[in-house]
Amino acid sequence: MRTAVVTGGNRGIGYAVCEALVGKGFRTVAVVRNGGAPPGVEVVRGDLANRRTVDTLASALRDTCDAIDVLVHNAGIWPTRLRHNDDGIEESFAVNHLAPFQLNLALADRVRRVVQVSAGLYVKGRVDLERTPYGRDFHRMRTYCDTKRANLLLVPLFARRWQDAGVTIDAVHPGVIRTDLGDPGGVLGAVLRVVKRRWASPAEGAVPIVRLADDTGSGRYFDVDTEGALPDGPAQALWDQARELTGAG
Repeated sequence: MRTAVVTGGNRGIGYAVCEALVGKGFRTVAVVRNGGAPPGVEVVRGDLANRRTVDTLASALRDTCDAIDVLVHNAGIWPTRLRHNDDGIEESFAVNHLAPFQLNLALADRVRRVVQVSAGLYVKGRVDLERTPYGRDFHRMRTYCDTKRANLLLVPLFARRWQDAGVTIDAVHPGVIRTDLGDPGGVLGAVLRVVKRRWASPAEGAVPIVRLADDTGSGRYFDVDTEGALPDGPAQALWDQARELTGAG
């Protein structure tokens, strides 16, 4: 039986991805901080908040899974205010960008395929190596976009690094999906929840992600089902910085 690991598998798109993977016959493991997961899904408690907790999570996944056929990086946050983790890194940069990078390297000898859940809003992002990781250019809208752009910039580097080992990686924007991502609470949050009623469901958002779980390509980005262009930017410098900030090998 093939094994799939899904971060953020306790709600929203991640929950729906877990359900779909179980339906396809995968042994499915959900990484969650708290809460449960769909029936038939194993749970590994873990936190993507900082380099120490990600290292602990990687060890737990190594204990749980002898092999990981598909690793779905679904967990992510949209920050509503500036917060820093224990390493002094802006929290969404840590969770959305550094944590997947660190897990990829920590689990590289066990993973066969990686699917990175991205966002079409990456086109609104920019990456300032001196400012973005530390929240010095924090913005409630653009910072999320910045982290997604940074994450996408490393996809082709991982693809090249892993090509001889037969490990593949692709990224996908699942569409505009009705989740609580970025909910600011209060009156604005209530208005946003009304607007989101017209958006696609988490189950619909899971479809392009699960499709890529069985794909064999690498180094690509999809807007739902349509292959799109990866962004330009300081990919190698971003990689080197991520290694320094995470201590990953």
